[in-house]
Amino acid sequence: MKLSINKSRSLWWAISIAVILAGIISMVISWQNPNIKAPLRPSLDFVGGTRLQFERDCTKPGNCDQPIDINVVREVAKAQGLGDSSIQIVADKGTGAENGILIRTKNLDREQRTNLQNALSEKVGAFDQLKNQFDTVGPTLGAELFRSGIIALIVSFAGIIIYLTFRFQLDYAVFAVVALLHDVLVTAGVFSILGLVLGTEVDSLFIVALLTITGFSVNDTVVIYDRIRETLQINPNRPIAEIVDDAVNQTLTRSINTTFATMLSLFAIFLFGGETLKNFALALIIGFTAGAYSSIFIASTLLTLWRERNGQATMVVSGESIDTSGGN
Repeated sequence: MKLSINKSRSLWWAISIAVILAGIISMVISWQNPNIKAPLRPSLDFVGGTRLQFERDCTKPGNCDQPIDINVVREVAKAQGLGDSSIQIVADKGTGAENGILIRTKNLDREQRTNLQNALSEKVGAFDQLKNQFDTVGPTLGAELFRSGIIALIVSFAGIIIYLTFRFQLDYAVFAVVALLHDVLVTAGVFSILGLVLGTEVDSLFIVALLTITGFSVNDTVVIYDRIRETLQINPNRPIAEIVDDAVNQTLTRSINTTFATMLSLFAIFLFGGETLKNFALALIIGFTAGAYSSIFIASTLLTLWRERNGQATMVVSGESIDTSGGN
């Protein structure tokens, strides 16, 4: 079956706009949320401070009979001068029961951590000392990580524009970057929604995931562009919409197979890779899915619209065409 992507391009654009708008609205809400104060819920990697996780010792009789009341935890934190802390009830990894408390707050010294722990123990039950976790990150390091990540993204986008301009043409490069921005916004928007609903945080690995997503997405786009260029060399007078549709259909199997094979390993990491890599794998799953979608339905259709409106159905061919499609 031949896929005619340009006939329904308004639908593809509407889907993307709806997802991106939902993410932007979530970012605005997150920014106004006093517990987040950022478009995405930041981890300690970015904002600095102390993260404390306490887990009740359920081996003691009656210690875990009653569920943890988050309002009681907030009252205890407020009494300790930590009323603006972010507090969550978390599930025990082994049993799934909500017997843990996760607190993100300002920098605390050893005495303050001990006082908080003792005060909470009196209200919600004794904690398992072997499962308690304490992490501290300075705000200077967090700000530096954020700046470095943003600079890395900007440099990667600039490099992609330069490469695609020389490899193809400027308009090809522009629409490839539009597709990359689409992927980044979709990934960030979904994580913003997850941050509001589930308390999902972004850390330094999230920036790494965004950089990986841009590389994966632009690779798919280049494959389609290369087929467009090959077809234009052979049939320069064909309508650009037909050429683009043919190029997408010729590379569709390759794109699906590549994305599916990659997803298998990512889902394995997400399910079995542990807490540290779970959000990283989730970001890649969302971004790679958005990347495959944007390469097929966004970058190609925008190029078609641009060339139709400018009356340019052919392109200046520079250099020999390089087949990166794997023969499909």
